[in-house]
Amino acid sequence: MSTTPKIMESNFSYDLTIIGGGISACVFASKYLQNNITKKIALIEVGRGLGGRSSTRISETFKGWKLNHGAPNFNISNTKNNLLLKNYIDELLENKFIKIDDSELISLGDESKFDTFKNSEFYRGNNYQSLFSMRELSQKIIEFKNSGSKIDLFFETLITDLKFNNDVWTLISENGDIFKSKYLICSTNLLLHKRSLKILKKNEIPLRKAIPKNKDKKIDLLLNLLDKQSFIPRLTFLIYTNEDYSYKDFYSRKYRYFYLKKSLENKYKFERIIFQLQDNNKLGIVVHSKNIDFLNSYTNAKDEDFFKQTIFANFNELFSNNASVNQLTFNEGMSIMKWRASQPFGSAVPLSLQFIRKYRIAFCGDWFEGEGFGRIEGSILSALILEEKIRNYSNNCLSI
Repeated sequence: MSTTPKIMESNFSYDLTIIGGGISACVFASKYLQNNITKKIALIEVGRGLGGRSSTRISETFKGWKLNHGAPNFNISNTKNNLLLKNYIDELLENKFIKIDDSELISLGDESKFDTFKNSEFYRGNNYQSLFSMRELSQKIIEFKNSGSKIDLFFETLITDLKFNNDVWTLISENGDIFKSKYLICSTNLLLHKRSLKILKKNEIPLRKAIPKNKDKKIDLLLNLLDKQSFIPRLTFLIYTNEDYSYKDFYSRKYRYFYLKKSLENKYKFERIIFQLQDNNKLGIVVHSKNIDFLNSYTNAKDEDFFKQTIFANFNELFSNNASVNQLTFNEGMSIMKWRASQPFGSAVPLSLQFIRKYRIAFCGDWFEGEGFGRIEGSILSALILEEKIRNYSNNCLSI
């Protein structure tokens, strides 16, 4: 398996290419390669590593830190008892990729509503954490039982154009690399949604350009539904504490979660704060915000250091009387991440639109309807369902 960006070549040819390196893409690639060991596939990711919104920041500035800047854990409710999903989670548990997350979950604000909070869609069922970092979990998944398989990973590669001619997909990157593939899997919806136009500096959605309107009813419906789908943008603040920073009380688990009720979220602009114990016993802090005014303030901020002081001041005021959390000294390091990929919200895409046989294109991710929409559960389930669909399609083609 190649895990480094290709920089010496500019033309690549594959049986199947996946755009996006989130957990959905990794689950799909792993299952696909288990059943197609002779196939050559590529996975193309715009970031520096795997994981997508469930990834890990390995800082080049702050050495030795691994902070899960997206989802550090995930829940599986599976109220419909989908055996495909259940068996896969059991497999991850048996192979010690994940374990039950027994970390402390603390609600800041109205304690009377805490039971309702814990039973929300994001915490219902079982909560799991990776035995590694979230980036390493995605890496473990994609490598699982695939030691002899062929997969190339292309990081820091942004696909900006798609073409479909003579039953072959051609993908062109921002840097001019050309990928040709018989099948195309889009785990990201960045190339399919109108929000991509500004990010990619395009006048037309890449998939719409590749397959013009009225050429395929399913493609038209999928793009129309995505046009109506909203997204929750977020800022993430990663705080690298000083060597002597610790809790006030004794707490030895890897994570500690603090979630703010609406009144406090509106006041301090924070959605959740997650403490993450590092391998060297330092204590990292990841602060999540989805406050629109905060997002705009950061976008327009001319002095990032002043913005950092605001984050620290809000943090200290929020925890001023907390029995567990110490104050920050304003000497800690901090980096800021503005998400390119955002959590889908609102209209979900039906699973019936996952696979367009005519164009050999398929889709997976948390933006599909059903249990897990907008969450890791949906990412995993859609990938498992898609892999089964493509495997059945391939078997039927071979039998004809």
